[in-house]
Amino acid sequence: MVPAACGSGRPLPNVVMAKLLCGLSAAAAILWATFPAIAQDSIAPSQCASCAAWNAPQKPFRVYGNTYYVGTHELGAILISSDQGLILIDGDLAESAPQIAGHVRELGFDPKNIKLILNSHAHFDHAGGLAWLQRLSGATVALSPWSAGVLRTGRSPLDDPQHDLDLLPIATIDRIEVIRDGQVERVGKLALTAHFTPGHTPGGTSWSWVSCEQTACLHMVYADSLTAVSADSYHYTAHPELLQGFYKSFATLESKNSRHVMTAVSLTLSSTLSPAGSTHPLRVMG
Repeated sequence: MVPAACGSGRPLPNVVMAKLLCGLSAAAAILWATFPAIAQDSIAPSQCASCAAWNAPQKPFRVYGNTYYVGTHELGAILISSDQGLILIDGDLAESAPQIAGHVRELGFDPKNIKLILNSHAHFDHAGGLAWLQRLSGATVALSPWSAGVLRTGRSPLDDPQHDLDLLPIATIDRIEVIRDGQVERVGKLALTAHFTPGHTPGGTSWSWVSCEQTACLHMVYADSLTAVSADSYHYTAHPELLQGFYKSFATLESKNSRHVMTAVSLTLSSTLSPAGSTHPLRVMG
């Protein structure tokens, strides 16, 4: 009798070969189930002049309370823990996603416990890794209407000031929760408020929440970029709605009574926010 290959019905020439192939198939299945992201960890570098520098490694650290920095050295990503799971803001470059997941693990958390993924703005250097991280975690992705459109198509529309700069495409996401300005997103007892801050893109979003260490609580803000970067073909004066968006965004962030704002510029965390008086040069967003 000629044995079949692992129940497939295809005959094999002898029993030894059948056992060998079946054993290899079983081993491959076990490895795939144990390490579902192995095949995805080798992500090709993004083809831009600054991408390698932006993706330089950065040791993750606690910012304050339940707020942690998990981004690269040049591109920010913030992790916030709650009693019912984790919230991640931003995914940086596509090739940054495995680094972010590794940072989450290094801090003692499981990236598969990320329940909610948020974004500052939908450019490839802040949203490029969102799809990979969503697949890894199964998290809900919540975005402004404009940013949701970008992540569904993978391309920036014509009203993006940087459209004519030939921005790199972004891996698409099908399941997106579209949010409104002022909407509160919750995971367990943790609540984050969305503040639409257009200007850098029409869909820019800043986020605020409260982090505590025992009884000492700080109002935290992750502020989207408010730099007027554009292609030479784009003139803000010809787009008064986005120009007004800048004024709205400035007023919104100015109104936040925050003890700690993480912004688009390089900064050093003060000793009040760093253990043992240490400091971390930190570029949170760009």
